[in-house]
Amino acid sequence: MNERLSFSNQLVIGVMLFALFFGAGNLIFPASLGQNAGTALFFAVLGFLITGIGLPFLGILAMGFSNSRSLQDLAGKVHPIYGIVFTVALYLTIGPFFALPRTGAVAYEIGVLPFVTESFASTGLLVFTIVFFGITLLLSLNPTKIVDRVGKYLAPIIIVGLFVLIAAALFNPIGTFTGPNGSYETNAFMTGFTEGYNTMDALASLVFGIIVIQAIRRLGVTSTKGVLKVTAKSGGIAVLFLGLIYAGVAYLGATTTEQFGLFDNGGPVLSTAADYYFGAVGLAVLAVVIIAACLTTAIGLTTATAEYFNTLFPKISYKVFVVIFIIMTTVFANFGLSSIITYSIPVLLLLYPLAITLILLTFAAPLFGHQRWVFVSVTAFTFLISIIDGLKGFFGEAAPSWLASIVNVYDTILPFYGIGLGWLVPFIILVVAGIVSAPKSSRVGTAA
Repeated sequence: MNERLSFSNQLVIGVMLFALFFGAGNLIFPASLGQNAGTALFFAVLGFLITGIGLPFLGILAMGFSNSRSLQDLAGKVHPIYGIVFTVALYLTIGPFFALPRTGAVAYEIGVLPFVTESFASTGLLVFTIVFFGITLLLSLNPTKIVDRVGKYLAPIIIVGLFVLIAAALFNPIGTFTGPNGSYETNAFMTGFTEGYNTMDALASLVFGIIVIQAIRRLGVTSTKGVLKVTAKSGGIAVLFLGLIYAGVAYLGATTTEQFGLFDNGGPVLSTAADYYFGAVGLAVLAVVIIAACLTTAIGLTTATAEYFNTLFPKISYKVFVVIFIIMTTVFANFGLSSIITYSIPVLLLLYPLAITLILLTFAAPLFGHQRWVFVSVTAFTFLISIIDGLKGFFGEAAPSWLASIVNVYDTILPFYGIGLGWLVPFIILVVAGIVSAPKSSRVGTAA
């Protein structure tokens, strides 16, 4: 069996991986970051790239490294019940609660809102999301090759179109950088780091990893080492495209603040820039591309979420789950893009550290002999920290006194807690303890 793939096959898989990751959040968040970071752009983008492309890349590799059949299988290394609970929470997050409604909201704000009067904005959102998710429903109920073809040919068009817009910003900036705003002024790197959570790509990578690995195996690469090697090379291609687009869109956002002021979110940044550089034609082309991109992402998320819940509850058909999730999604999408982003932050502050530690534990497992107590203890400590971060994100400045007291204790005893990495030292201590306690005979191999 051939364990190597040609560059053309690696490129196809890399573009497929790019298309899987490239969704609504991949444009609006770097654009908003650029607007707010201003002169602190470099460090903000650096932090964003670590969580925006670095962690998703590790997530894809982790699925191949572990030989897990699914995310539930991987998370089940902590405990079978935890595997189900974590997987359900993750699918609901990247599905009908947040990421899926965001596709419709972003498509509307970038593709339609610039052509709609302010008095019709709310009604326009309702009408658009009904049509948008109605099409998503039809194509998800009856999946056809048209979805794969649109995604396959759309990804290169998106890349070229965005590079044209970014090039225009580089050679003819709209304005100069302004000073940083908010937390970007005091800690641009960690603000960018946590902003990268909003893409949800690290969470999605634990789902998409199986898709990529199956595609690689269908091309004849079957060994764990071979799959990892091809995944790394193909992932490098996707990471390169995503990184260039993130950095470019962030730069574009930073050049718009002086001229247009701060927007509530990154949605209007691209449409305003497209109109500035290319007029109505550029705005129309951007609208079509973004709506199509968000539609293919919506179909993919709907299909993946409905398929998972159908395996969890086989007595309820796949089609029933599609209908349920589309109805939920349409309702949530009409809260508006800014509200969806606001409500998602506490959940992401809870789930992201759990996902990060699961990915890191997957790679460290051979060193500590795959001992379950390490998985359990790391996850328990991380949960105790991330649940407080999630509540802190939910309450904001109105945090109750009991929560403030816990935060103060954590801030005192946990190194790096103030920058969102309170789980890091406990993770290191527990993994080292696992390595020391592991029988030498169990530290063999690369996967469980």
